[in-house]
Amino acid sequence: MPPRLIAIDLDGTLLNSSGKVSTRNLAALKLAEASGIEIVISTGRRHSFAMQVLRDLHLQPTSAVVSSNGTVIRTIDSNLIHRTHLPLSTARWLCAHLNDYRNTLVLTFDLTGPDGEDSRGALVVECLDDLHTSIGRWMRANERYIAQVWPIENALHPGTDPPIQLMLCGPIERMRQAEARLVEHPLVTPVGAQDASNAEVSLHRTTYPETDLTLLDILPAMCSKASALEHIAELRGCAPADILAIGDNWNDVAMLRLAGQAALMSNAPDDLKTLAPTSGWKIVPSNDEDGVAVAIESVLNQVLA
Repeated sequence: MPPRLIAIDLDGTLLNSSGKVSTRNLAALKLAEASGIEIVISTGRRHSFAMQVLRDLHLQPTSAVVSSNGTVIRTIDSNLIHRTHLPLSTARWLCAHLNDYRNTLVLTFDLTGPDGEDSRGALVVECLDDLHTSIGRWMRANERYIAQVWPIENALHPGTDPPIQLMLCGPIERMRQAEARLVEHPLVTPVGAQDASNAEVSLHRTTYPETDLTLLDILPAMCSKASALEHIAELRGCAPADILAIGDNWNDVAMLRLAGQAALMSNAPDDLKTLAPTSGWKIVPSNDEDGVAVAIESVLNQVLA
């Protein structure tokens, strides 16, 4: 049986190194939709930032977009399906706990409007210099949404909307140290852990060895791309076995494990690729070699055969 949902990560997966969707990948998405399969974009980007790419693809407007690694689900036409906030008290505690790393800290708030756009304050930072060094292109692309607040806790007053996530970013070794600091606390679920029943937050890691960069996302407990996909599958009346998931990084692991079929991009980190054989994940060509199209064409060809 063909999948009923195909969940696809954006950066490093559907998007090539130039941040574009290739002609072949787009054709594969359209072929899947024509076959009655829903394309679900599942990304670490917040909804507004994802839509900067998705608007030009003209996917089905009612198809789901999982953003901020699973804390928010909207449709392509920006109707809210589900959202989970990080409690203000937890966010304030994290800012204090991460005092040594606040120069790399970003708070994300869901300020998406009916048109799919954010406003300034969707992203809040305390310091700019280190973030421009680590993720300069992202900072420039999101400049109109960023508010600088010092101290950053001033963005977390009682009565304000809570954030949907916190993010740390920087060199791989420094982020390893930050991650170690976080997981010392019993209320923090480590990256890849499947039992978060007693936790308040879950960690998700995206690593780019070629640029010495790690993004460490701090989400409400139990939030992940997998939890969002489970929610969508229930709404659509299907099971995880009916999902094909395609991803390239550690923040995709939960959804790859959930899905009945899974494809890992060959540009994934080497330590992640070692999990593929025992996890039953198919390794497909890189994001610069139309790996998404290869994965989709493969399942559709099986049906035709």
